[in-house]
Amino acid sequence: MTELADEARPNVSYGDVDVAVRHQILRTLVGSGVHGIAIEGFDDRDEMGVFIEPVECVIGMAEPMDVATYRTKPEGERSEPGDLDLSLYSLRKYLRLAAVGNPTAQLPLWCPEESVIEVTEAGEILRGMRDAFMSQRAVHRFLGYMYAQHERMMGRGKRNRVPDRPELIERYGWDVKFGSHALRLAYQGYEICLLGRLTLPLPETPREHVLAVKRGEISQQDVSRVIVSLTQTTKQILENGTPLPEQPDWVRIGEFSVQAHVEHWGLR
Repeated sequence: MTELADEARPNVSYGDVDVAVRHQILRTLVGSGVHGIAIEGFDDRDEMGVFIEPVECVIGMAEPMDVATYRTKPEGERSEPGDLDLSLYSLRKYLRLAAVGNPTAQLPLWCPEESVIEVTEAGEILRGMRDAFMSQRAVHRFLGYMYAQHERMMGRGKRNRVPDRPELIERYGWDVKFGSHALRLAYQGYEICLLGRLTLPLPETPREHVLAVKRGEISQQDVSRVIVSLTQTTKQILENGTPLPEQPDWVRIGEFSVQAHVEHWGLR
């Protein structure tokens, strides 16, 4: 497995990154690049990894290892273009996030091969069962994240740990990055609801639309109108004919989790 650069170690923010990387089964890009909407000099690099905890952390007496994070910027400082943000989740933690439809956790399952950084046989099996994670819960979760981004885009959201971008507001009059995130999530929630899948990178038409928003070429009000319209359409599909089941396939996901852990630990 690929190790992280030594010079960046002092900025590890949480958890035992070395152990997580040694035991990872999958690591992919998860940021703007995987959506096809990265702009050079505008975006940082986001990665997500999935690892299997050492056996003593699950059935022994050692503390559980759920998450490890690594940043090239100190914790609390906003990432800039070229910076790396890496989140590593234990397999059990990751499966729960993906199963309830967390938009970022869905990306390693659906990203193209060129966005896969590390993968083992277990990681390939996980990517091959991505349909087990598609459910109406995922649509609701995408719409929930979209709503939060839309609120921030319109200046109505509560302040949280996501930093303001005064340089974008000064240049465009509003935060176009929040706008691009909200529009992307609206398109993706619609696609999942209608087709039961997530296309990465974004298909050409929505991708160009999101990029135009990110470049400040579309007004805030026009972006908001499209988001509201897409959301209404998605909700109508949910009520009248989505192919998605109400819940993810918990049985299939659970069976994979058991198999992956047992084989990784050499207990079978």
